[in-house]
Amino acid sequence: MLNKNKSANRKAFVGVFLLLLCITIATSLANKKLAQQSAAINSTLNATHERTPKAIDTVQEQTSPQFDLSRNVIAAGGGSSSGGTLKIEGTIGQPAVGTAMSSGQFSQSGGFWQPLSGATPTPSPTPSPSPSPSPSPSPGAATLQFSASSTNIGEGNLKVTLTVTRTGDATSTASVGFATSDLAGAQNCNVLTGIASSRCDYEISIGTLKFAAGETSRTFSILIIDDSYLEGSETFNVTLSNPSGASLGATSNATVTIGDNDIANGPNPIDIASFYVRQHYLDFLNRDPDISGLNFWTDQITSCGADAQCVGVKRINVSGAYYISIEFQETGYLVERLYKTAYGDANGTSTFGGSHQLVVPIVRLLEFLPDTQEVGQGVIVGQTGWEQLLENNKRTFLAAFVQRSRFTTALPVSLTPAQFVDTLNANAGHPLSVVERNSLVNDLATSAKTRAQVLRAVAEDPDLIDAEFNRAFVLMQYFGYLRRNPNDPQDTDYSGYEFWLNKLNQFGNFVDAEMVKAFISSVEYRARFGP
Repeated sequence: MLNKNKSANRKAFVGVFLLLLCITIATSLANKKLAQQSAAINSTLNATHERTPKAIDTVQEQTSPQFDLSRNVIAAGGGSSSGGTLKIEGTIGQPAVGTAMSSGQFSQSGGFWQPLSGATPTPSPTPSPSPSPSPSPSPGAATLQFSASSTNIGEGNLKVTLTVTRTGDATSTASVGFATSDLAGAQNCNVLTGIASSRCDYEISIGTLKFAAGETSRTFSILIIDDSYLEGSETFNVTLSNPSGASLGATSNATVTIGDNDIANGPNPIDIASFYVRQHYLDFLNRDPDISGLNFWTDQITSCGADAQCVGVKRINVSGAYYISIEFQETGYLVERLYKTAYGDANGTSTFGGSHQLVVPIVRLLEFLPDTQEVGQGVIVGQTGWEQLLENNKRTFLAAFVQRSRFTTALPVSLTPAQFVDTLNANAGHPLSVVERNSLVNDLATSAKTRAQVLRAVAEDPDLIDAEFNRAFVLMQYFGYLRRNPNDPQDTDYSGYEFWLNKLNQFGNFVDAEMVKAFISSVEYRARFGP
């Protein structure tokens, strides 16, 4: 069990951050956006040379300071059923009990059920499969579909907005899931195939559109990366799935074509302060920047003028601020802890220090992104009402999370309150004290708390927040900067992840560990945006 009074490592980490923050932004406290969420670090960094792992094989050494049962196929087997009759003997409104009924017949075509609303989409770098066939809607029934099957957008427009329309009966609520996909896979960003990549050309977008009663159209936006490769037009796909309260219409797939705006390769735009800052909003906060936040963090870098050493330090410190920001801590980091609390850890392999197994975070990138986007939907810390919006998002998300088939399989409703709490506590690494554990068991037994609320209570326990902080920080280097899992190509295992986790644990903060510097200097990161 962790000691409630001992979180020295994390406090030291944040302490270094805050000390450096004060030097830079003492006169900028009026900024109410991301500046309130995070810290800007401005101090000379003491170089500590360490070898670079294979995971980032071109890092420059620092040489100067600075449901849900998702309904299964009927009768399994993967086929479809048709025909069949159900005979009802008698007539509606039989007047006398016990009188034999006769006549009547009802026929139904069988086949596939659509999954329930709220099921987590399962996108991949390859196109999502076409949605399961839906029965032809009856006259007047509601259908959901894209307003157009194809959309063209210029690379310099920075986002593309798609419209989903509802036709037919719109008197009740409805929802539909959406997800981007492409065929680029792990190909390098300088490979020209006419296929857009979620690592290089646009940001993965996965979510659910919810229609209120009477609402006939909804829109969502996909963020575009204006890289400096001369690559011609490139396309990716967007697919609708999991309709609720309506059926999918004919146009449930759309193709987006990004028109190139370059006449030659380079220079790499990641070296431009405003591009660099915007990309951090996209990669870590899943949104376009608010103007004041963009200006504030851009100014942190440009204030150095032509001093390259100062610029290097500021870029590291600005980058690190996004992970420590309130906005990320309350969205992305919460999601990572929820997965750990619900499902425990995963096992990975590493060759760092010799081949062996190690315990690693269980959440994967394509699980993390849609859940983080849902929790953070519309949240901009500092704007009026952001706290209540975030709280509402969390409650809605957690209520659906505990209904997922994965969760109910891992933690069935047949568990006693004690079994449920003890399983969560064990998965999370036993952060609860005896008093906290007993209180949650009692709350669940007396219905003072729901399963969702108990899950949240464990995931938000301060001891778990402290204990998981470094593991999640390293994981987010891969999710945020490289847009992949730690053991995805260009790696084959968790050797790089383990190397950086050891360094962060050893030095206590990302500045001394030189971790952020390594990732933003790596060829893999820089190659996402240009030569």
